[in-house]
Amino acid sequence: MGLAEYKKKRNFSVTAEPSGKPLPKLVKGASRFVIQKHDASRLHYDFRLEMDGVLKSWAVPKGLPWEKGEKHLAVEVEDHPVEYATFEGIIPEGQYGGGTVMVWDRGNYHVYGEEPVKAWREGRLHLVMDGEKAKGEWSLIRTRMDGGKTQWLLLKSGTGIKPISKKRDDQSVKTGRTMAQIAAQKDAEWQSNRAEDKKATLKSRVKAAVKKKDDRQGESESTAKSGRRRAASLPKELAKLPSGKPRFVDPMKPRLLEASPTTGDWSYELKFDGIRACAIKNGDKVSLISRNGNELRARYPDIADAVKNLPVDECVIDGEVVALDEEGRSSFQLLQGLEMEGRKSPVCFYVFDLLQLSGRSLVGLPLTARKQLLDQLVEGVGDPIRYSGEIGSEAAPLLAEVRRRGLEGLIGKLRDSVYEPGRRSGAWIKLKCVNEQEFVIGGFTPPQGARQHFGAVLVGYCEKKKFLFAGKVGTGFSTKALASLHRQLKKEKRENCPFADLPSKQGGQWVQGITPALMRRIEWVNPVFVCQVKFAEWTRDGKLRQPVFLGLRDDKKPIQVVREG
Repeated sequence: MGLAEYKKKRNFSVTAEPSGKPLPKLVKGASRFVIQKHDASRLHYDFRLEMDGVLKSWAVPKGLPWEKGEKHLAVEVEDHPVEYATFEGIIPEGQYGGGTVMVWDRGNYHVYGEEPVKAWREGRLHLVMDGEKAKGEWSLIRTRMDGGKTQWLLLKSGTGIKPISKKRDDQSVKTGRTMAQIAAQKDAEWQSNRAEDKKATLKSRVKAAVKKKDDRQGESESTAKSGRRRAASLPKELAKLPSGKPRFVDPMKPRLLEASPTTGDWSYELKFDGIRACAIKNGDKVSLISRNGNELRARYPDIADAVKNLPVDECVIDGEVVALDEEGRSSFQLLQGLEMEGRKSPVCFYVFDLLQLSGRSLVGLPLTARKQLLDQLVEGVGDPIRYSGEIGSEAAPLLAEVRRRGLEGLIGKLRDSVYEPGRRSGAWIKLKCVNEQEFVIGGFTPPQGARQHFGAVLVGYCEKKKFLFAGKVGTGFSTKALASLHRQLKKEKRENCPFADLPSKQGGQWVQGITPALMRRIEWVNPVFVCQVKFAEWTRDGKLRQPVFLGLRDDKKPIQVVREG
C-alpha cells in the first residue's frame, strides 16, 4: 500500500503532521509497534506495526484481547509514516479522523518464523510484542477482502494476560496524560486536506435513492410522452416506496458464467460457501428462513439475537450463514460438520442486501442504494453480523487474488439493478474458482435411470506406491463421451478393486456410499487411464467436492498422478 493513500488525504503545507521521513533503525530482527487510542467518531485503538519503511495500520474497536483465544475485529486502514508513532494530540473536528489521539502503548515486536512483510502479505502474523502495556503473543489473521476495508482478527495467542486497569487504560505511555488532559491542553494539532467521511443518515439516503428512482421514471415518461413535463414533487423519506409487513422474500439468484462480462457497470463481492438465509425482524419477533422455507432460528440463535438487536423495528435482510476455517475462509462442509458434531467454530451472517426497512419495500431501488442503507444499518454491530461489501469492479484481477487465497469465487451485480425475487435474470452473476488436476480411473458404477453405459467413474491418485480413492465423478459426460469412454474402459477390466482404501468407513458411514454390496456391482479397471477433473475443493476427509469430468489425457503416466492440493 505504501504512503500514497496516507499522503493523498493530507496537506503537509498547512500541517505539522508527519510526512514520512525515516527514523533511525532498530536493532536487527526487531521492529517498532505503537497502539494509539483514538477518540474520533467512535472511540477505538489504532494498532500499528513498522515494516517495509511504513506503519502498517489497523483500527481495532475493542482494543487488545487479553484472554487466550479471545478475538477482536481489526479493520486494515492506510499505511502511516513511521514517525507518526510519536504523535499525540488533537485532530480538529470536521477533519479526517477528527478527535483526540493518545500514544497508548509502544515497544518492539517480531514475527515468529518469517519476515513481517511476507507474513502480512500471506494474511497471518504471529507476533511477539514487548511493549510497556502489551507483553506476550498475539496473532493477526486476515478474514475478508473488501477494497479499503480489509478485515482481520486480532487474536490473543500464547498465554492469557490479566487486563490492565481502567486507570492505566486511560494513561499515555508517552506523557502520562489522560484522554481528557490531552484534549484540554491541545499542545499538538494537525489538519488534513480532506474532510471527515461522514455517512449520511438513513433518512437522507432513502430520500436520495427515492429521488434517483423518480428521476429514472420521469426520464422514461418524458421520452414516451414527447416532452411532457413531469411534476417535480419529491416525497419525503420512505413515503413513496411500497408498504407492507416484513415477510420472507424468495432470494434473487445469480447466473453461473464461465467468464466475466465485458460490458455493464458491475460490482463484485466475495462468493460464500454457506447457507443462504432471509432475516426478518418484526418488532421483537425474528425469523431466519432458508431459501427453501425452513426456519433456521433455532440452529443459529446468536444470529437471530443479533438481528433482533438491530436499531430498527422492521427489516428484511438477504445474507448467508457461513462457518469460517482457521484461514477465515467460508466452508459449507465445516458448517455441516459443526451441526453434526456439535463443535465450535466462528459462524457469521454475511449480509449483502436490504429488502425492506421500516415497513417499506426497497426491492425497486437500485442495488447501490440498498447496499448503502444496509451498510449504515449494520455499522458497528459486530459479529456474528458482517457486512459484505464491494471488493472491486474488475473481475480478472479479483479472480486471480480470490483463487490465490483459496476462496470460493465472486458474485457480480449490476450497480443499478433492482432486486428480482426468485429470478435468475442475469443482473447477478456467479464466477466460481474451482480446482483442476489429473486423476486415474480405477472403476465405474452401474448406470441408473435412463442413463446408459455407466453412472460414474471412480478416480484416485498415487501416494507412497498406493492407489488411493479420491471420489466418484458422474457429471461432465456427453452421450457420445459416455459410449466412447465405456468402450475403452471395458478393454482394461479386472476382477479386483485397485484402490488400497476401499471399502472404508468414516464416522460410522461408508465412504461415498460405497458399501460391500456396491463393491460387488462396480466394474473395476486397471489404473491406466488418466483424466482431467475440475472440482470445487478437497473435503476434510480427502475427497473431491463437485467434481466434473473434462476428458482423458495421454501426456502423463498414471504413476505420476499425485494429489496436488
